[in-house]
Amino acid sequence: MKNHFYFLFVWFLSPFLSNAQPSTYCNPINIDYTYMIYDAHKDISYRSGADPAVVHFKGGYYMFVTRSMGYWYSKDMDSWEFIKPKQWYFQGSNAPAAFNYKDSVLCVAGNPSGSMSVLFSETPERGEWQATPSILHNLQDPALFIDDDGKAYMYWGSSNKFPVRARMLNKDKRFRPSDEIHEFFNLEPEKHGWERFGENHSDTINRGYVEGPWMNKIKGKYYLQYAAPGTEFNVYGDGTYMSDSPLGPFTYAPNNPFSYKPGGFINGAGHGSTVLGPDNQYWHFSSMSVGINVGWERRIGMFPTFIDDDGLLYSNTRFGDYPHYAPSETDKMGEFTGWMLLSYKKPVKVSTSVNEYPAENLIDENVKTFWLADENNNSQWIEIDLEKPALVRAVQVNYNDYKSNLYGKIPALYHQYSIEASVDGTNWEVIIDKSKNKTDVPNDYVALNEPQRVRFIRYRNLHVPTTYLSISDIRIFGNGFGKAPRTVNKLKITRTDKRRGAKLSWNPIKNAQGYNILWGIAPDKLYSSWMVYDKSSLDIKSLNINLTYYFSIEAFNENGVSQKSSILTLE
Repeated sequence: MKNHFYFLFVWFLSPFLSNAQPSTYCNPINIDYTYMIYDAHKDISYRSGADPAVVHFKGGYYMFVTRSMGYWYSKDMDSWEFIKPKQWYFQGSNAPAAFNYKDSVLCVAGNPSGSMSVLFSETPERGEWQATPSILHNLQDPALFIDDDGKAYMYWGSSNKFPVRARMLNKDKRFRPSDEIHEFFNLEPEKHGWERFGENHSDTINRGYVEGPWMNKIKGKYYLQYAAPGTEFNVYGDGTYMSDSPLGPFTYAPNNPFSYKPGGFINGAGHGSTVLGPDNQYWHFSSMSVGINVGWERRIGMFPTFIDDDGLLYSNTRFGDYPHYAPSETDKMGEFTGWMLLSYKKPVKVSTSVNEYPAENLIDENVKTFWLADENNNSQWIEIDLEKPALVRAVQVNYNDYKSNLYGKIPALYHQYSIEASVDGTNWEVIIDKSKNKTDVPNDYVALNEPQRVRFIRYRNLHVPTTYLSISDIRIFGNGFGKAPRTVNKLKITRTDKRRGAKLSWNPIKNAQGYNILWGIAPDKLYSSWMVYDKSSLDIKSLNINLTYYFSIEAFNENGVSQKSSILTLE
């Protein structure tokens, strides 16, 4: 009787004694992206968020994004709230710069082909700003930096011809720029494979763009970051030059690009900003390409970022669009949760579809393809069969903008849906209820409070703000009950492309869903990664010619990840 009472007592208290489910996130981050208005694309409706400048100010974080007609605020980088400014300054600004200086947030905004102002706000959470006169002119992709000694600098660059440049700013004269222009570095595609133009750096005619500078001072060293080769490509990344002075001379970081995500569901990790987040953990925010409606259709990703013992900056993009622990989980350092993709190429049924945009596009791990329903109403549904029971932990619904006919920042947009789960395909239970949601969630990622052992997942549409119901992918994350794949052996590597590339091949592993290729400039610096599905070869064109590289590979499936293969040296 005593033991029976004890178990009842523990059962009653267990909800109060257990730890809360850790907070997680999944790229692309789920914010209410603005519908773009560009003169060159004024008749094409598409959402975009790109070129993020993120700063810490008074216990929170502010994110300024190209042409978003406002900016976002977060207390912990887990969730973001859009703030509409009370003034017009942010209407058409491309790649705004931002900096936390004393008691104000400073932001450079305006027309990059005309005049630009330095904006000040002591209360950015209220959308209240003041502006200097328009004293900056013709600055593409500006970056504002104020050093510990109070000296101010403006860096800029977005060109396939001109280098990254800088001017000092006179704060006593309300940031009027000095006459002297300092020129630093340009792309060197003959030495740095990753700086070459085109999808997978394959364009041999056009020169890439050097753009999007951003400056950090870390442990007394200056890191001037830059993007290449073009925002629309899968290989858009960020590199850095280092110096002991904000005006150089600068030295190329040998592990460039330090932020790079060419494979997986959504590609790109370029033109961003690096900010010190909760518990002194660095995070790199960057642009990711959608590129369905136009090449400038983008989203924002964030990646945990580090400085190694040799002072090299690097971002962890391994499993970069799978669930990771959120910045608020300060003991996790943004690490991968281990939740695998359960939905890849699984049987899928839908209520209706348009022939050119079939149901199979929902489970192909490609943000550039999508499913389109015949109608947009609450009779539309999607059913995915995981083929065997698995432990489902999270779902991400990525909506697509097919002929949305929406422009600008539109208030009161919202999505409503529910996610049902079943073990047998007959008896269903709602595991995610967004039926009363009143927020705009174009890349909605929802982690379950408790994992569910199920086989079937069903999406039921209730409301989308667009003319058509169109979804890129529904991604289901969790863990299967089988075995992870075994270690890859017989990895072969050949240096190619005037030492700027490498061709890799390996023996396929039974039951492997895909592979992560890992490489770097030392056996303990395998900082770069490339995820591939259903392949046993890869052509990498992003190497620096004068370095020895080290490669490893890991296989993965819905049950887990294999051990990494032995490290191979590529002279």
